[in-house]
Parts: sequence; C-alpha cells; structure tokens
Amino acid sequence: MDDVNDDLVFADDGESAPQPFSSAAAEAPRGEEATWKVLVVDDEEEVHAVTKLVLQGFSYEGKGLRLLHAYSGAQAKQIIAEHPDTAIIFLDVVMEQNDSGLELVRHIREELKNVFVRIILRTGQPGQAPAERVIVEYDINDYKEKTELTAEKLFTTMVASLRSYRDILTIDANRRGLEKIIDAATYICKLRSIKNLACGVLTQLVSLLHLSENALYCQTSGLAVRSDRGSLKVLAATGSYEPFIDAEAQASLPSEVLADIAQAAAEKRSICRENRYIGYFCSEGGDETVIYLEGWRELSELDRRMIEIFCSNVQVAYENVLLNQEIEGTQKEIIYTLGELADMRSVETGNHVHRVAEYCRLLAEKYGLSQREVEIIRLAASMHDIGKVAIPDAILNKRGALTAEEFEIMKTHTVRAQEMLGLSDREIIKTAIVIAVQHHERYDGSGYPRGLKGEEIHISARITALADVFDALCNDRSYRKAWGMEDVLALIRKERGRHFDPVLVDIFLANFEQIIQIKNSLAG
Repeated sequence: MDDVNDDLVFADDGESAPQPFSSAAAEAPRGEEATWKVLVVDDEEEVHAVTKLVLQGFSYEGKGLRLLHAYSGAQAKQIIAEHPDTAIIFLDVVMEQNDSGLELVRHIREELKNVFVRIILRTGQPGQAPAERVIVEYDINDYKEKTELTAEKLFTTMVASLRSYRDILTIDANRRGLEKIIDAATYICKLRSIKNLACGVLTQLVSLLHLSENALYCQTSGLAVRSDRGSLKVLAATGSYEPFIDAEAQASLPSEVLADIAQAAAEKRSICRENRYIGYFCSEGGDETVIYLEGWRELSELDRRMIEIFCSNVQVAYENVLLNQEIEGTQKEIIYTLGELADMRSVETGNHVHRVAEYCRLLAEKYGLSQREVEIIRLAASMHDIGKVAIPDAILNKRGALTAEEFEIMKTHTVRAQEMLGLSDREIIKTAIVIAVQHHERYDGSGYPRGLKGEEIHISARITALADVFDALCNDRSYRKAWGMEDVLALIRKERGRHFDPVLVDIFLANFEQIIQIKNSLAG
C-alpha cells in the first residue's frame, strides 16, 4: 500500500486552475458517446475523492468526463474489459501487491491488445518502481509522483493525454477506413453489370459509413438516356427507396431528393448536406451517374475523404463495366451470327437459334446452375448446329426421309463442329463445342456420335437436347409439318429417362408456361 502523504491534496500552485476545469461544467454533454472515460485505479479512497473533486466540470473539445473507479488491480481488469474505449488510466503502482499496477499495464497491452488507452502511473513510493526501469520496460505514457500532480499539472496532463488519445483514434480510423476502401474497391471491380455495380456500390458505401437507413443509385444520360429517353431510372436502392427499383425517378422519388440529384447533375459536382451525400460522376464517354445517400446525423471530414476515395474507384469500375459490356455485346453478336449461319442453311429457319438459347437459359436457371453458367450455356447453345455448315445442301434441305448413307453424313455435323472451333481457348466456345458434339446423345446411351449415357453427357448438352427437340417438333421442317402441342408433350413424357434427362423433363413440364411465353415472344 502506498504511503500517501498530504501533498496529494493537489496543493495550490499560487495560480487558479485554468478555466476549462470549470467553465463548461453545466454545458458538458453527459451521454455515453459525448464523454471521455477516465479510470482511476488506486487503493486509497482519498485519491479517488480528490481526483474527482479537482476534475469536476472538466471539458475538452466539448466533451465532459466520465470517471470510473477501481480499488485493486483485479477490479481494474474487469472495468477496462467492460470499457475498452477508456481514454486515460491514472494508475497506482503499489496496491494489493508491490507490482499490481505494472501487472495491469502488461495485461492491458499484451492480453487485451489495447494500445489506445493512455496510461499514467502515479506512485507515492517512487523507489518501489524506479521511473527509468518502468518507462523502458512497460508501455506507459507518463510517470508521475503523486506529489507532482498539482491541479494545474493534472489539467496539463489530462489535455495532453486526451489530445494524444484523440489523434491515435483518428489514425486508426483512417487505417480502418482505408482497409475498407481497399476491400470495397476490390469487390466492386469484380462486378460485371451496371445494375450489379449499382447494388455493390450502395452496399459498400453503407458498410463504409456505418449507414443503416436509405440510399439509392441513379444514372442519367448514358445507359438511362438510351433506354428511358433521357429520364432518370433507379437502378438499385436500399431502405425506404427499395420499392422504386427500375422505376422512373421523376415519377417516384420525393421532390427534395430529385432537387438534390438535379443540382448535382447541373453543377457537375458532388454535394454534401448535413444528413445526405449526393455524389456526381461522369465517364469519359459522357455517361453521368448520381449516388444519393441519406440516413446519418452529419458527415465528418474523414467520412467525406473516404467517400471521395472510394467513389474515385467506383468511377474506374464503372468505366470498366461499360467497356466490358461493349466487348461482351460484340462477342454475343458474333456468337449468335455464327449460330444463325448454320440455321440459315436450312430452309425452315425462323428464330430457332434464339428460342433454343432462351429455353436453355430457363432450364439451366431452374436446374440450379450459377448465373455465370446459365449465361455461358445460353450463348453457347446458339451454336449447337454450327457443324451443319459443312453438310451439303442436298442432304441438309432434302424433302423427305434421309437414306441411311445420307443420315450418316448428317450425323457428322456434331464432330465437324469440334474441327471448326477446337482451336479456341474461350470458355463460351469450349462449351459450344461440348454442346455441338453431345446434343444428339441420348440419356439411355443410344445416341450419337459416342453413345454417351446419363451424366456422362454434359449438363449443357442434356439441356440443349431437350430444348432443340422441343423447338424442332413445334415448327415445320423440310421433311415434315410441325406437330401439335399435345403430341409434342406426349413424346417428351415418353422419352423421359430414354432420350432426355428425367430431372430436366420434370423441370420443363413444371415451367411449361414460361416455355410457351418464350416460344410466342420469338415466333417467326
């Protein structure tokens, strides 16, 4: 136990204590977030009482104090664990044991990993814990003999420690903010569509700023102008704005929101209000985007910097998405053109390629494949008959049944597709080869060209086989007229587990209304 002498009563320095000790006493906020937590650890009640008396009314940067009291090292461990946001600890060295205070320092720094709290050792027995050894061996921030801490010096120590604590928190907040920005930017750069990008941006911004209420993302000119004749369209939304996704903004959003968006677009700059942020971004091609966020009390300078840094990455991601869409759009046109080249060789063409592709998309989705797999199958299925470009017209467009010899030649269109496309390393082309080669295989193993059976046939080919036969039977061919729908369905049911994958047949029948919608929308 310390030998506390009467000098601990904070003898008068001959000058009154500085004004901040008392000037803000009545005004200092007392909420949990509006106070600095200070823990006094000492086994002498008098030390607690005097510290409380001297610091009464203390305020720094508009925040008052919340004093916490511990009378032993064990009690202090419990309190600091419950209050990790404690700013300062005034710590006695000698309490229940001679090194209780030093053990508490080690516990806080090494076990709790709390590097933020400022620890000030106060001792009445300096010889018990020499300053030089303590400062070198322990992570403390100040070392005072109790006789040193007059009222004025305590104030100076408080201000210096709180300023240090505040700056350390600011540095840590910047670090965490930058980590979030890096993680968020990495995430949004993986998104491949404007709509997904919009959703991703909102999600990451809400996480970045700890927002929980309302946000929306609008796009003007650019894609919106092309699709909505210059009107704003809500691409993604959160909170109370979710019902407006895909709606025209002018007809749906509150007037004050539209006014903010219009101002940002007109002035071509981002705008920060007290409780909302309107971010304006313009691509090199002139496409304008507006991000509107609301739902916090006030943005700090750090929040604004994080938003600006993050949104600069959003701009890059947005440009990349537009470029990728242009490239992918070109690739899709080429793929469909290749598929139609084969179809055009036949006299009975009429959107067969497009219908088969859409049937395959629906079946792949209902089968449970990923969005990426669904899209690859949709595109690749359009080239299922690409090998027919190598089949002579006399056989391809023959009216009437083929001879056995002619049928053998017709069957070669499957392997000819591999010969034509086999040099490509593109995933879509590789899938197209699999579909072209295997879509005439049968589930029971009686198909061609290899007699594959069951799941030996790739799922993309099993899907295409069902879609292709359905569309072929529903439309006229050079050698026969279209079947009636009841006959088509009867055949599909009959061939369940024989020609077709039984699971896919069940999916097809369960979603037949959507199949018919596709058929009717692409009739021709």
